[in-house]
Formats: sequence, structure tokens, C-alpha cells
Amino acid sequence: MSSLVVPPHNQGPELERRIRELGDWFHNLNLGGIQTAPNHYLGDYPRVKWEKFAHAVPSDLSGKSVLDIGCNAGFYSFEMKRRGADRVVAIDDAENYLAQGQLAAEVLGLKIEFVQLSVYDLAQLREKFDVVLFLGVFYHLRHPLLALDIIHEHVAKDLLIFQSMTRGSRDILSLQSDYDFWESAIFEQPGFPALYFIEKNYAADGTNWWIPNLACAMAMLRSAGFTIIQHPEDEILICGRSECFGYSSALRQSVEES
Repeated sequence: MSSLVVPPHNQGPELERRIRELGDWFHNLNLGGIQTAPNHYLGDYPRVKWEKFAHAVPSDLSGKSVLDIGCNAGFYSFEMKRRGADRVVAIDDAENYLAQGQLAAEVLGLKIEFVQLSVYDLAQLREKFDVVLFLGVFYHLRHPLLALDIIHEHVAKDLLIFQSMTRGSRDILSLQSDYDFWESAIFEQPGFPALYFIEKNYAADGTNWWIPNLACAMAMLRSAGFTIIQHPEDEILICGRSECFGYSSALRQSVEES
């Protein structure tokens, strides 16, 4: 397959040295028999996550292009390539994660294009992709809805695979299209979309900013122009791109006409 390159002969102690030189790994990968994060607090992560929703991702990605936003060390990029994706572009704004991903791709013999780029700068790619992965990034953003709008506008052609940590109620409340100004009880309902702001730290991580409940994650995706197709795992939403926006489209139209 065109996605494969010949793996280098850098097994054993030399490979382990290179792995450890790149610091702590968040993705536990098997590189030449060496686990990059064998003591991960979430277990064999992200494989344990992937196994819960892999069935919902097309098994044959032949001829498809994939964008992995916030790729970390590249686990999901590699899985897309193994499913035959013609081209995989993996972006992250953290240089150390990209270095880890490049080493892993080299050892695994998988051709991935790694680019240092922020989600807010996706327009610079000047390309739309058949499949966009947006996994484990949403809650690290100060401006999450802006990020979804940018993804819809600039890089999503068809399928969006979304994952966010969620907290709060798992209920989904059936909402009306509008409410009277004096209606306040609706906001107390467990299934009302809610986004929790983390002022300081959460899980000893200062990059956790906004954590949605499930209803909010779904509502924000719809507002940005995505249709939810499947919900195969607690935190995973498989979405299709739509030209039909929620309130945001009406707002944009009013701005353009003014």
C-alpha cells in the first residue's frame, strides 16, 4: 500500500533511548515491542477508548483524506492509515507531541503528514477533508464554539468524529424553539445544555477550560452545522456536515445584511 514505508532498523536500546528522550507520552503505543506509556492512569490508552467506537468509523477509508486535530502522539492517525486512508494530516500545537508522533510513524512505517498548527488557524490548510477527527481537544479550548465554527467552515467536508470529556447529567431534554423571558425553571432541568467553566484547574490540568454535559456537546455541534449520526460511546459523537445552521446562521445573515 502507498501508506507504508520501510521501517528503520532502530529497535532495542537505541529505540528505547529515543522514546524516553521525548519525555512523558500520553498515548501508549507499541513501538518495536516498547510501550511508550505502560503505566497510563487510564490503562492502555487510547486503545481502550478506540475499541469502544472503532466499529462506528468506516472500516475502508481507501481514497479518503483525514485530518486529525490535536493528534498528540498520533494513535488515531495511525489507525486511520491502517484503514487505508489515502492521506492523513495530523496537527497539534505542541511541538513535543509532534516529535513523538514523527518517531512513532517512522517506527511503524506509516506515512503521516505532521503539522504544527492551532485549531484556530485551520484556514491555513486551505483544504477540506473527508474525515475530521476532533478527539480530546474541545475541553482544552478557551473558545470551543469558535473552534467548531472554524472546523465546519474550513476543513470538514463530510464526517466529523468528535470526543469531549463530559460532566453533569446524561439526560437530553426536549427543548422548544423559544422561551418567554420570564421562563427560568427550564435552566434548572438536568437535561438542559450546560457548559461548565473551569476557572483554575481540573484534574491538575490548567488547560481544562470548558466541560460540557452531553446535551450541551450535542447542541453546540448542531449549532455549528453538524448533524449527529451516531453516539457509539459515552463521549463520542459521529457527525455529518450540514449546510443547515442553528441560530448562528440567522445571526450571521443579519450581520451581513446590516
